[in-house]
Parts: sequence; structure tokens; C-alpha cells
Amino acid sequence: MEARAAAIADGTAGELIWLLEHPPLYTAGVSSKPADLIAPDRFPVFESGRGGQFTYHGPGQRVAYVMLDLTRRGRDVRAFVAALETWIIDALAAFNVTGEMREGRVGVWVERKGPGWSREDKIAAIGVKLRRWVSFHGISLNVEPDLEHFSGIVPCGQVEHGVTSLVDLGLPVTMDEADEALRAAFTRVFGPVEGAPPLL
Repeated sequence: MEARAAAIADGTAGELIWLLEHPPLYTAGVSSKPADLIAPDRFPVFESGRGGQFTYHGPGQRVAYVMLDLTRRGRDVRAFVAALETWIIDALAAFNVTGEMREGRVGVWVERKGPGWSREDKIAAIGVKLRRWVSFHGISLNVEPDLEHFSGIVPCGQVEHGVTSLVDLGLPVTMDEADEALRAAFTRVFGPVEGAPPLL
């Protein structure tokens, strides 16, 4: 990923998005606090150069590594993060899910209500890094991960909010369906794309 981002900055490679799934693991962003790693021996823990705090990655979660040239896209970091959030929100709309942004909280949130209660759960996380105005790392969308695995950390430093997924919301969405929604939404937010060979 870092090599590709460097090549994009050098003008020797094109922009690229990788869609992948990780085995169960925790990653620590540059703002992570040791106390937020509740179960350090549960899964491997990887130090990451991305922004943000601790997060979980694992099967059933779509991770998208986003390597885009922001020199061509305005060199506005806040606008870029907002565009990533808009991308996810647009993709969720394909499943009639209302994703929302929140002031002071990066990521995409879903408001949940029942008789006498309401809460906001995080359905997608964002953690990016820029080098020479090329982005890397990216987003993670919870399609059908084991949500209990988030209990080994304080996800993104948020103690007052929960975590959800499309399946947890009662939507039997497959990873292929989520990918199709993400691809369609990406073109609406960032512009047209070309296919790329899969990673081996």
C-alpha cells in the first residue's frame, strides 16, 4: 500500500482502491491510548500509521484501502474525509439504511430507536493517512462481522456509543452486494473508475 501510494505521488502509477477482508486483528492508529486495548492477547495487534485510535478488522467487514491523489482532488483533507463519509452513506442508502455524520466524530453512524430508548451505533470507521498528498489506509464497513470482537477494545475511543453492522440491523446483505453498492456510490462521489486485476 505504501509503495503504491509513493508510486502515485511519483506519477508512475494510477490511483487504486483495494477491497479486502482481514483475519481477526486490532489496529492502533496514531492517536491510540494503551488503556483502550482491553484484551491485548485476544487477537494480533498492529501499529498503524493511519489517523484515529484502536479498531477491529475481521471477516465480514469490508475494508477499503483508498489510494487517491489529492493534488488532483483539491488538497483539502477535511473535504476528503467528508467525501469518504458521503461515499459510505450513499452506499448504505442502497439498503435503505440512513447513515449519518456527526460533528466531532469521524465515521458513519446509524440512529437506532425502540420503545423508550434510542442510541447511535457506528457502522463504518475511517482512518487515513496522507503522504505527498496521496491518501492511504481508508474505511471499514461492517457487513457481517462478529460484533463481540469489538469488546476487546474501546472502538475509536468511543465509550458512549455502540457498533453495528448491516446484518445486525436485520439486513441479510452479502459482501458481494456491499461491494456493488460501494462501487456504484464511489463513482457518484469521486468519479468514474476502471477495473483492476485482483490481488493475489
